[in-house]
Amino acid sequence: MERIAKLKSFITEDHRYVFLGTSFVAAIGIWFSMQRRSDMSFLRGAYVFEVCLYWFLMGWLALSAVALALKLMYKNDYQEKSPFCKKPLVTVVRWLSYGVWAATAILFVDRAVMGFLSVTSTALTQDKNPSGFLSSIVYMVDKSHGIIMQGVLTTVGLSVFGTLIAFFLAILLVFLRIQTVDRSDNDAVRFFKKAGVLFAKIYSTVVRGTPMMVQGMLIYFTGFGLLKGTGMTVSEIGAIWSTFVAGLVTISLNSTAYMMEVLRGGIEAVDPGQNEAARSLGLSQWQAMIKVVFPQGIKNAIPALSNELVVNIKDSSVLSVIGVFDLMFATKTVVGIYFKQVEMYAVAAVVYLCLTMVASWLLGRFAKRLSVEPAPLLSTSDGSATVGTVAGTGSSSESLDAKKRPKRRRSSDAR
Repeated sequence: MERIAKLKSFITEDHRYVFLGTSFVAAIGIWFSMQRRSDMSFLRGAYVFEVCLYWFLMGWLALSAVALALKLMYKNDYQEKSPFCKKPLVTVVRWLSYGVWAATAILFVDRAVMGFLSVTSTALTQDKNPSGFLSSIVYMVDKSHGIIMQGVLTTVGLSVFGTLIAFFLAILLVFLRIQTVDRSDNDAVRFFKKAGVLFAKIYSTVVRGTPMMVQGMLIYFTGFGLLKGTGMTVSEIGAIWSTFVAGLVTISLNSTAYMMEVLRGGIEAVDPGQNEAARSLGLSQWQAMIKVVFPQGIKNAIPALSNELVVNIKDSSVLSVIGVFDLMFATKTVVGIYFKQVEMYAVAAVVYLCLTMVASWLLGRFAKRLSVEPAPLLSTSDGSATVGTVAGTGSSSESLDAKKRPKRRRSSDAR
């Protein structure tokens, strides 16, 4: 009896979602049917068929309204009294829902797909920029695809190489950041450890507390001024200290601060007992960190480290202020040619969205291959943030904190 009740409940819930979801699809199909046909519309000569599709979708909306009225009428015993819960009618409704999807798909292809192809073919044959929004986008992208592609390649190059360089710099800085004074250290080692920790803290605070745009301008003009002070000409300086190099340095140094904190969080999420066990086996502090703790900490931090690439794809747009020919600079160039701001910035937004979606998908596959949870984390990670699960324990950092807390003595053990 319990299985039968669950089956009836599933049928009722599934039936409700069929009506709700398919009604939304039917409304979209009706909206498409009311749009103007394009020159390439294949329904132009099938007016009767299109009218049948329209009234079929309207009929589905009416049927959904009846089902909703019966649901309100038989609120408590809808399964027993509603005819839509009877098996023959359930099958009929399901097949009708398939028809709604098919009708909407036909109208979508006729109005949206064929309409876009018609606008594209018309815009490509124009001698000047059309006035329509979509046709103007197609015209400008076709005429300026080389400029846009150059900007895309520069953006991808800056993001990928900047993230990789920042990863290795972050490894070096995180070693300085997590150093602790050991009893066997002499005065010189103690001084350098404290100086390294202080430098890493100051670097993280300054970089994370200032905008990348300001950092890029400071780095570019400081480097330009230093090279000019050596007596080099502007052309000689441009061959060495180009805007691309300055932008790469900016992204690398900026991401290093964030990735250092992410790595520190991943290392601190490792069970402290593993470091203690390594030290008890005779390993030094450096050996224990390099061979035991650090590999697990990197694995814990992979989700947040990979998220930094997605952040850099978007944040690299600010480097156009120093003349880096990235996607944003290319967009501004095309805008200056055709004076179409909204259209070209819409194109830039779509391209950035595609780049970040592809990067997120690839990084998700990479994290899955390494058997880590691809949980998205912000790049502005603070020191208290922990990443992933505690390596070697399979438990989260919250459970690790719970283990660190002193346990209350049971009353039976009290003396």
